[in-house]
Amino acid sequence: MPVAVSGSRIEIVDADGRRYLDASGGAAVSCLGHGHPDVLAAMHEQLDALAYAHTAFFTTEVAERLADRLIEDAPAGLSHVYLVSGGSEAIEAALKMARQYFVEIGEPERRHVIARRQSYHGNTLGALAVGGNAWRRAQFEPLLIKTHHIDPCYAYRLRREDESNADYAARGAQALEDRIVEIGPDRVMAFVAETVVGATLGAVPAVGDYFKRIRSICDRYGVLLILDEVMCGMGRTGTLHACEQEGVAPDLMALAKGLGGGYQPIGAVMLSNRIAQAFANGSGAFQHGHTYMGHPMAAAAALAVQDVIRRDRLLANVVKMGARLERRLNERFAQHPFVGDIRGRGLFLALELVSDRASKRPFDPALKLHARVKREAMAQGLMVYPMGGAIDGVEGDHILLAPPFIIGPSEVDMIVERLDASLEAALAGVR
Repeated sequence: MPVAVSGSRIEIVDADGRRYLDASGGAAVSCLGHGHPDVLAAMHEQLDALAYAHTAFFTTEVAERLADRLIEDAPAGLSHVYLVSGGSEAIEAALKMARQYFVEIGEPERRHVIARRQSYHGNTLGALAVGGNAWRRAQFEPLLIKTHHIDPCYAYRLRREDESNADYAARGAQALEDRIVEIGPDRVMAFVAETVVGATLGAVPAVGDYFKRIRSICDRYGVLLILDEVMCGMGRTGTLHACEQEGVAPDLMALAKGLGGGYQPIGAVMLSNRIAQAFANGSGAFQHGHTYMGHPMAAAAALAVQDVIRRDRLLANVVKMGARLERRLNERFAQHPFVGDIRGRGLFLALELVSDRASKRPFDPALKLHARVKREAMAQGLMVYPMGGAIDGVEGDHILLAPPFIIGPSEVDMIVERLDASLEAALAGVR
């Protein structure tokens, strides 16, 4: 790997002086780009005051302020925040919260989790178990708890030609109800889903009223809805929370990445009042904890990131520049013989690559096209986030784009130009 030595705005510079336009925010993390002065100043101020205090002994003003901010902007019904150090930790905590909730209210038989194939929820064992990323799971399968998976809402591949979006949404959601009934309604504790599927499928939003149907099914059977907005949340799709665009609110929601913008490792779980009260009225507390949860430096960085996003009205820029990026991608690639789909929301977009547009046939996985694209993009001074195995864990290549919220029109155009050159160079070796 090149050695990164500095970063400014939407660029990273390596030890040889090469500059890379960060069109993926790393892994959809760097929402404010690199070296933002206001975030650095907030971190310096917190470091001068207090770098660390363990939550078994203290809370801190900055952690409380961050929690207050998150609740102020939360989807309806979410009233509490639990601060952790990243997305995998957030999913682990959410799963344990779901389990403890049912124990506290006298339904300990509820232990089964349903999620979706081709999802990604993190790399710790619990998160990996609910995730549906086949190749990440494969060698660790003997260590994973038993979970259940249904198809994602992946219209490009799974919607039938005779189906409308509404019909497909109904069929996709019905799969959840069918699985709940199959397992036993009184034995299922949670359904976990990425609101917009990230790295594994490549910026795939649901269609129609899919999530409203999912919410209704969960309510009907007393199942908790856990939304994973680690990658797609905190403004990435044009609203602070991606679920706002679906018209639903979850019972538990995992956040990370854009929460702190990469300036410090931080994640969070947002939870409903009924879950928090079940802990308070039962055993008294959530039975969990990590050494660095509520870390003051991380909280200071995250609060500063959120302050900048609000002050500079960057969500409006996400919508505006997202529309420009989508338009430019369609102008260049909509008729490209090897681009099958262009999709996403806000500054969270992806191209799915195919060897034949008419049949949607993927490229031979042995070609490792996604790796070729990444290599050629780096040579062009462009960071993108390609992935293989999008269809079933083996076949399917996509290119994910998630540039910083501060991006401007000329930089959007530059992304498309460099991506065009990168893709042509990668394809030259496989045609």
